[in-house]
Amino acid sequence: MNTRFFPTWTLAGLLAAILTAPALGQSTDIKDISWYIHASPFPMPEVVQPHFPNKDFRLPDYGGKGDGKTLNTDAFRAAIHACSEAGGGHVIVPAGQWLTGPIELRSHVDLHLEKGAQVLFTKDHSQYPMLGRAIASPVYGRDLEDIALTGDGVMDGAGESWRPIKKIKMTPEQWQGLLASGGVVDEAGQIWWPSQEARDNDRLRPYMVSLIGCKRVLVQGVTLRNSPKFVFCPNNCTDLTLDHANIFNEWWAQNGDGIDISACKRVVIYQCTVNAGDDGICMKSSGARPDGPALENIVIAGCIVYRAHGGFVIGSNTDGGIHNIFVSDCTFSGTDVGLRFKSNMGRGGLVNDIFIRNISMMNIAGAAVLFDTYYEDVPAGTTQDPNRARPTDKTPEFRDFHISNINCQGAKTAIAITGLPQMPVSRIFFDKVTITAGKGVVATQAKEIDLHNVKLSVKQPPVIQADATADIRVR
Repeated sequence: MNTRFFPTWTLAGLLAAILTAPALGQSTDIKDISWYIHASPFPMPEVVQPHFPNKDFRLPDYGGKGDGKTLNTDAFRAAIHACSEAGGGHVIVPAGQWLTGPIELRSHVDLHLEKGAQVLFTKDHSQYPMLGRAIASPVYGRDLEDIALTGDGVMDGAGESWRPIKKIKMTPEQWQGLLASGGVVDEAGQIWWPSQEARDNDRLRPYMVSLIGCKRVLVQGVTLRNSPKFVFCPNNCTDLTLDHANIFNEWWAQNGDGIDISACKRVVIYQCTVNAGDDGICMKSSGARPDGPALENIVIAGCIVYRAHGGFVIGSNTDGGIHNIFVSDCTFSGTDVGLRFKSNMGRGGLVNDIFIRNISMMNIAGAAVLFDTYYEDVPAGTTQDPNRARPTDKTPEFRDFHISNINCQGAKTAIAITGLPQMPVSRIFFDKVTITAGKGVVATQAKEIDLHNVKLSVKQPPVIQADATADIRVR
């Protein structure tokens, strides 16, 4: 291990450090969206929001009935079609329970859910047609412009009719309740599905909101909950704004990611609340682009993530490249990992210029900060394929991360870094970081890791556990 010490701090000082940071909780000093865009450490382009004509198309006028029993698929289709054909406007969903099949969005349409409106997607899977090789998502759209989901209402994806549940995530009483409700169990008796159909089609489970190739997208105020799989999953979209949205899946929801931004550009996620069965707020990027990284220019501010595999996450697909992300003033509580960066050979690419500051965390089950380039892969330090000894165009590369003003009260490990022999995690700069944890810094295949004003209170010394491949500089 190449560990350099500066006179302003020693490892003994690390061990003796006492946490003096303020109590956790979301900052009361949250600025508006424009402030964060202008405060970004990189030149953040303007994120253009959609604009809609002042015309309303009320769902009941197109045959909709909010009685919780009538299937309103045709009413949604008719209202959205009429709105789009008229040049755009607002499709208004009044208070009530609106049972429906999949909703296909169209350009220039704001689907607005008034307070008290509940859009309930049907548990009858025959209502979800195949679109190519995939089942239609409850809400979907492709190659659209100027679209929005707004209002104070709720969309419920009927996820309980799609998702498997693992026995290890249930109490004995909950598990027995599932078995008594019906459904089917795998041969080992460890995974339950709500039906044989759900088990047979598990690989086809849809995302709840799937948007592909769309421009100028707004999600504001609404609650999206109980998804069959990932909740909100835009792919190859530009100018995307999530503002005060509420994203909810139960913590035991299999593959129940909250927000998955994939290969998008110019994105703002502002004051959103997420509870997820998998990653909370996640960035992904697949497919190389001739014009640079597939995912870039992202601002995430003022968000709260509760139960999730990770609070803010990058990966595991990063082969399209990820660049220019600014995360500020967020709170992660009860997540498995706080800041989670993961990839592996065959799915990796360059991830750089990531700026994270003013983060509060508490009750983190694993690492407060995790870099893992062996995600779901062979164990670190081994190889099953001689080609893994050489970098490829899909080798994960994490570098140039700037992580500052972090306060974590309670984690298993403070900072865990696992790089590849051929591509170490490099140039990670920590400044003003305070963490209480079981272990301190655990690192292998890491270069130019700067710990500046880092205070760690750990139960299991030494504070830094690193092998000869790790270059950690403490000052």
